[in-house]
Amino acid sequence: MNELNGYDVEDLAPGMTATFSKTITEADIVMFAGVSGDNNAIHINEEFACSTPFGGRIAHGFLTASVISAAIAGRLPGPGSIYLEQKMRFVAPVRPGDTVHACVTVKEIDARRHVVLETICRVGGKEVVIGEATVKVGSAKTREEKKKLAATA
Repeated sequence: MNELNGYDVEDLAPGMTATFSKTITEADIVMFAGVSGDNNAIHINEEFACSTPFGGRIAHGFLTASVISAAIAGRLPGPGSIYLEQKMRFVAPVRPGDTVHACVTVKEIDARRHVVLETICRVGGKEVVIGEATVKVGSAKTREEKKKLAATA
């Protein structure tokens, strides 16, 4: 573990998994619309949204996907990791009041300390976002080598 209690590359192995859950509230949707500038009526206008195939308002896709970011930053690999890439597909809507459960699973680790994670968000057991993330993590070995070099300089 690093000084922030995040995983180092030496701590990780394929198959490791972590989850983070968040209930998407009305306030989350309104604040996300304000911060992002995405004021699409499907998210903020119930009357309009009822006339769509969704039959009502839905949360922004990227608001839903942000739960993946929370799982990565806070759980696996955790603090100190650097988000490099995210591929995702939105497969079902998320509505105000839904609880999104993000699950990240280590798929592979390469020599550059890049970690590929399977990323899935579910609501009530149903997949709503599926994808894959790549993050970079630190190395306890590299930190120790830098400390030794600094001590001898």
